Amino acid sequence: MFTKAIVKQPCKNMVKGITQAGLGIPDYDLACRQHDAYIKALEACKLSVTILPPDEAYPDSVFIEDACLVTSGCAVITRPGAESRRGEIHSVRKAMAAFDLPIEEITAPGTLDAGDIMMAGTHFYVGLSDRTNAEGFAQLEAILIRYGMTASAVPLKTVLHLKTGISYLENNILLAWGEFLTKEEFSGFTRVGVGDKEAYAANSVWINNRVLVPAGYKQTRDMIADAGYATLEVDVSEFRKLDGGLSCLSLRF
Repeated sequence: MFTKAIVKQPCKNMVKGITQAGLGIPDYDLACRQHDAYIKALEACKLSVTILPPDEAYPDSVFIEDACLVTSGCAVITRPGAESRRGEIHSVRKAMAAFDLPIEEITAPGTLDAGDIMMAGTHFYVGLSDRTNAEGFAQLEAILIRYGMTASAVPLKTVLHLKTGISYLENNILLAWGEFLTKEEFSGFTRVGVGDKEAYAANSVWINNRVLVPAGYKQTRDMIADAGYATLEVDVSEFRKLDGGLSCLSLRF
């Protein structure tokens, strides 16, 4: 169960963020309203939310998940794969210092985006992607082993981040799309398959027996409900324009 979350407010420069989505420029004012609603959804899941101020120097900094992995034993400050995002870690490191967790850090030449990391109990699946390299994985695995946890690498073919296409819903159930429907690494799980038309909804978030689902993906929402979970829809259309999903917008621990 999670008790805390950290989010970072969107900055006006988010309109200059990295994107491959081809969905147009985000509406900043709408993004702010959506972010406020996202915070309310986290609070509805019984999380105490720490809100960090926006930082105009880093257009993508609202996607705070990429800058830090928080586990039961430690926090790991990452080294983002996109060079323009590497300064995002400083405010996140400062925020994590307020919590009673040891802080570890990925160093060069390793790169690691925590959007490439999926936690399943004490095991962490780590996508090898354009943002996360083998050295970053090796450093993370060594850190996790020191704290009694394990990790395995998952080479990616088509997605930006591992959690672009897969989410762990607890109870040995995965929400999966595309290449993750057949990956041998996940053969031991029950996979709930997401169709191509609703691929974006594969990034849904389990929090304390509820699942946050992006608004507008009824088929996926209904499949999650049929699997036994209470669902809560959250509109994140403006963050989708920057390749961001529900999990990207918070650290949950």
